[in-house]
Amino acid sequence: MRAPATCRAPFTCIMLDMRLSARADYALRAAIELAAAQGGHVTADQLAKAQRIPGKFLEAILTQLGRSGLVRSRRGPDGGFWLARPAGEISLADIIRAIDGPLLGVRGERPENLGYIGVAEPLQTVWIALRANERAILEDVTLEHMVSGLLPDSVRKLADDPRAWA
Repeated sequence: MRAPATCRAPFTCIMLDMRLSARADYALRAAIELAAAQGGHVTADQLAKAQRIPGKFLEAILTQLGRSGLVRSRRGPDGGFWLARPAGEISLADIIRAIDGPLLGVRGERPENLGYIGVAEPLQTVWIALRANERAILEDVTLEHMVSGLLPDSVRKLADDPRAWA
């Protein structure tokens, strides 16, 4: 069973109802490509072509991942990009945070900094629980999991529930 998606061209699918910036999506795809290279250097052009990511956009993303200490680079004929740490030590959450900041915000605020009044008061608890669930998945899945295709059992169990695809 596959997730409902709108695909305009191969490898350019947008998950319906999922909120993930294009920058974070591109960063995740580029990082997975780097993990698949197993320590070898990969050029920005190779990454862009492999994942059909606009080159200039990708260069900015790689710079941001470098500033976050997730990716290293070298210039020159033997240059390229590679992961700064082993793939098993870099979670999907690490990459998303490097690109977009905190995993879940409400109007740009952390849920614990929000205050609701009256009957809407429980919303803060809902947002905090949602962030906890998001973290539980994204912090548990590493680039190594992605490259191997062997996702954690907790993730597979959630994805196996037909309601997850609706």
